[in-house]
Amino acid sequence: MKLQHLRVEQFRQFRHAVELGNLQPGINLIHGPNESGKSTLVRAIRAAFFERYRSKSAEDLAPWGDSSAAPTVQLVFEHRGQNWQLDKRFLKRHRCDLLIDGEGFSGEEAEEKLAELLGYQFPKKGASKEEHWGIPGLLWVEQGTGQDIEKAVQHAGGHLKSALNNLVGEVASTGGDEIIQSVEQQRKELLTATGKPRGDYLTLANDRETLQEQVSDLKARVEQYRAQVDRLGSLAIEHDKANQERPWEEARRSMQLAQTKYRDVEALQEQQSRGLDSLKHLQQNLTLLQQSQAHWRNQSEQLEQRHQSRQKAKQELEREELASPELAAAVENARGQYQLATAAVKQAHLRDKQERLQKDCERLKTELAKLQQNQEKAKGIQTSLDSARNQKQQNQIDAGALRQLQQTQRELDDANIRTQTVATRVSWNLNPDKKLALNGLSIEGQGEKLLLEQGVLDIPGVGSLGIQPGGDELASLRRQLERLEHSLVQQLATLKVESVEAAEQKQARLQDAEAQIQRFDELLKSLAANGIEQLCSVMAEVEAELLARTAELEALPVATEGDNKSLSHVEAELKQTEQRLADAESRQRDHETQLLKARYASETAHREWQRMTEELNSPERQQQKEELARDIITAEKQQLELETALKEREAKISEARPELLKQDIERYQATAEHQESAQQKRAVELSEIKARLEAWGAEGLEEQCNEKMAELEHAHRRYRELDRRAKALNLLLNLLKEKRQALTRRLQAPLQKHLDHYLTVLFPEASLEVDENLMPGKFSRGSELGQMAELSYGAREQMGLISRLAYADLLREAGRPTLIILDDTLVHSDAQRLDGMKRILFDAATRHQILLFTCHPEKWRDLGVEPRDLDALKLQSVTG
Repeated sequence: MKLQHLRVEQFRQFRHAVELGNLQPGINLIHGPNESGKSTLVRAIRAAFFERYRSKSAEDLAPWGDSSAAPTVQLVFEHRGQNWQLDKRFLKRHRCDLLIDGEGFSGEEAEEKLAELLGYQFPKKGASKEEHWGIPGLLWVEQGTGQDIEKAVQHAGGHLKSALNNLVGEVASTGGDEIIQSVEQQRKELLTATGKPRGDYLTLANDRETLQEQVSDLKARVEQYRAQVDRLGSLAIEHDKANQERPWEEARRSMQLAQTKYRDVEALQEQQSRGLDSLKHLQQNLTLLQQSQAHWRNQSEQLEQRHQSRQKAKQELEREELASPELAAAVENARGQYQLATAAVKQAHLRDKQERLQKDCERLKTELAKLQQNQEKAKGIQTSLDSARNQKQQNQIDAGALRQLQQTQRELDDANIRTQTVATRVSWNLNPDKKLALNGLSIEGQGEKLLLEQGVLDIPGVGSLGIQPGGDELASLRRQLERLEHSLVQQLATLKVESVEAAEQKQARLQDAEAQIQRFDELLKSLAANGIEQLCSVMAEVEAELLARTAELEALPVATEGDNKSLSHVEAELKQTEQRLADAESRQRDHETQLLKARYASETAHREWQRMTEELNSPERQQQKEELARDIITAEKQQLELETALKEREAKISEARPELLKQDIERYQATAEHQESAQQKRAVELSEIKARLEAWGAEGLEEQCNEKMAELEHAHRRYRELDRRAKALNLLLNLLKEKRQALTRRLQAPLQKHLDHYLTVLFPEASLEVDENLMPGKFSRGSELGQMAELSYGAREQMGLISRLAYADLLREAGRPTLIILDDTLVHSDAQRLDGMKRILFDAATRHQILLFTCHPEKWRDLGVEPRDLDALKLQSVTG
């Protein structure tokens, strides 16, 4: 199969027709950047073959946002010398036409022809999926799926096996299937699929294992019986020997002796503790005596210090007494200056207050005159405001009722106009002395009247004339006119006016009064914001304040004439003199304090010197010093004797080793307990062994063991028979299957041949095996061995493409059409591997047509074919 021409229109990003023609039998390299439409062309080829032309799942084929589009694909290709042309349109005006050397097919018949040719199937409903794609799904590689080949081979497996059978013929004879099935059935009675025992074979194996365990258990119990007999003899000898020797009693005697020695050592330790306490008290008493002796020695030194302090305090007192007169004179001078400054400040305050009161009186007089003027104006405005409020009260009217009244009047006027138009008009012009009667009313002279209902015109001396107004509308107009007149009268009565004009004039007067009220109210607020009463109150307060300020000014004394210094200046001078007075008084107080301290210190130093002199020279003090010296000598002697006794007692305690005596007590006690406990355990164990031997002797263990050994031998013989049969059946089945697999390998040989042809180009010493389902599986390369799925991503992609090319060679030999489409494949290959894959593709292109789409044309420059720029093709389609 050789694709020659491709045309798409209104297909995804290709809103306008794009054609890919003059395709070569070998490799066709189509390149373009991302989003240029390469994958869209591949999708168009897939849709042309795989999607039903009536499918409702083809909405994704239309250009984005164009719901009226009809995606169209046209394919022209050649197969076995025949020219095929496929035209397929989706969504709008869908159709499918197939032309084979002039013979036409359409609709589903055309689609089935294509499916039969390429080896795929259509879904029963919905969009076409991977499991329907068959051979094309294996040979047409979508972007990013080159490494995934398992599912594609599985979906195309039937077609591949069919092609192999056509090449090799039916090599797998079915004559041996019955034998294999019979052997499998017999093996299945004894073994599971994994070779595990089952049925009688499994039961016998379990019974044999159980009997083996029972025999082993009985043999162990017999051995235990014999061991217990031996243990009984040795244990009886140990028990009798211990009863004769009674070693625990000897251990208790040793423990009592150690306890006696330990009590003697404890008594010595108690004496040592009391001796240490006595030594501690003696040392404390000696320390106190020595401290008292040192204190008396220090007092003689302190007496001399007291004498020097007394002389120094006396000199300080004399120096302070000499400075007193000078400080008193400075204070008296500063006090005189302060009094003069105080009098000057009083005069300045008096002058300042007089000036301030005079200014306040002038200000209050001006303010009072202004308030009186505002009061007169406010009274006039208040009179006008009261008049406007009275006018507003007299002309109050409901605006809504007025609007309703005006509406009623307009409706009444309209009704009168219509009435005058349709009513019967009676006019008269009588002689001066003539009269008529219209509806009982006398008429004379000239006039006219509109009749809305039947009327009677009486003519004296002649008779009467009946006047009947005509028209169907007149009665309705008359009723409407009566209703409106009645409503107008009621509304006028409600508003207490005589007419609509009077009501409107009343509303105008109300509005005028409201405007005047607003204007007068604003004027009044500008003169008296809180009312005239508040204004009068303010005037009274200002007048009272003016009288008070005037009286206060008249009551002030007359200021004396002087230098008329300003208040701030005399206050600054007062502050300075006050500070000088305070400093002088402070120095005097400090001096008095120092004088008192010096006098007190002098008196205190004299008393302390005199007291200590009398105390040190007294006879009692001399006697106490002698007694204290004797007490110190006695305490030192007692301390020496006590320390000697403690050292001797400590040596005896150390020699006795009390910690070892305590350990001996614990050791002898534990020994006695263990010896006695061991004898008790031996007695208990003797009783238990005797009882156990009596019970085992009654059970007949050796007879039971012999019987179980006979049963085990019988089971063992039967197990060996079934085991030999199971192994024989298993061996026979494996031989039969190996023979069958050898036949299957003959079926796989053609495919393996093509795989090896391509694989050795990339990996000279490698091999890739296919299983019985024609699936690539085990891969070996030198010492490496593993599954294809365990290779790296790039290696799996390369192996996937090699496998697809091998399948294509197999299909070609079987006469099946092949077309290989590669969309951006081998992107994960390094330069060396990519070079090898180019050799493989170039070789495959001698047998198959390959459409290679890529966005990296620079990587394929050395492929030996002319690249085709997709952007240039699109531009040609638009300009053409």
